[in-house]
Amino acid sequence: TWKWVVGPMFLYLCERLVRLWRSQQKVVITKVVIHPFKTIELQMMKKGFKMEVGQYIFVKCPAVSKLEWHPFTLTSAPEEDYFSIHVRIVGDWTEGLFNACGCDKQEFQEAWKLPKIAVDGPFGTASEDVFSYETVMLVGAGIGVTPFASVLKSVWYKYCHDATNLKLKKIYFYWLCRDTHAFEWFADLLQSLEAQMQERNNADFLSYNIYLTGWDESQATHFVVHHEEEKDVITGLKQKTLYGRPNWENEFKTIAGKHPGSRIGVFLCGPEGLADTLNKQSISNSEADPRGVHFIFNKENF
Repeated sequence: TWKWVVGPMFLYLCERLVRLWRSQQKVVITKVVIHPFKTIELQMMKKGFKMEVGQYIFVKCPAVSKLEWHPFTLTSAPEEDYFSIHVRIVGDWTEGLFNACGCDKQEFQEAWKLPKIAVDGPFGTASEDVFSYETVMLVGAGIGVTPFASVLKSVWYKYCHDATNLKLKKIYFYWLCRDTHAFEWFADLLQSLEAQMQERNNADFLSYNIYLTGWDESQATHFVVHHEEEKDVITGLKQKTLYGRPNWENEFKTIAGKHPGSRIGVFLCGPEGLADTLNKQSISNSEADPRGVHFIFNKENF
């Protein structure tokens, strides 16, 4: 038995030592941005840090807790000279980080007063394969929208730099959330991408649908009254916010009809129940003929 135990234990200890060494490397917080509804963005730099889209890191703030590590998805793109995370204030640890960064104070916070941060990672996810397809479906549910901030930023940088070498030609993005105000920073990102794509006369590159799943009767009435306005009254985007949940069977059939004979990547960051639904739709809408359309499902659950 000891022969079977020693090998895995040795590998585990090596992995822990590597993580300890990485967590001791100096991390500099270059900027703290306060977003609406108690969401903060930490922009950081670390020597030798290299990331890919959709990856995540573990973060420790000794000023809040000397032992606690918390995972956060990277919301920056690899092309940027910093890496960033968005933290929603929903518990004791995030509240402590919020206060330690001086976000509870009105005056400007000096950089040297910011707390020390330890970072372990980055670690890979399925979202890294998004550039392997010509057509992709990105589905983010609630806080699961954060990996796609990194993806969409990186797509834009690649598109601006050399669009001819970019294999990815079409993005269908679905954002399911109970309340868009909780992720207003992401709506701002979509607004920026929407405007820039229109300037380059390629507004069709990104198709997105925002679904509010926590709507009530008063919201629905407000939606109907203002539906004809140029921009959506909730997000400020040209694409109107939809209420309820998407009909996934119709969405898959429509996309399959527009891209016959293609391999379409389906990427989800969301709950397990939604993953089961999308996996079944990916299988049922893929053709038996190797030359037909095929949906390749990738998931990241929380």
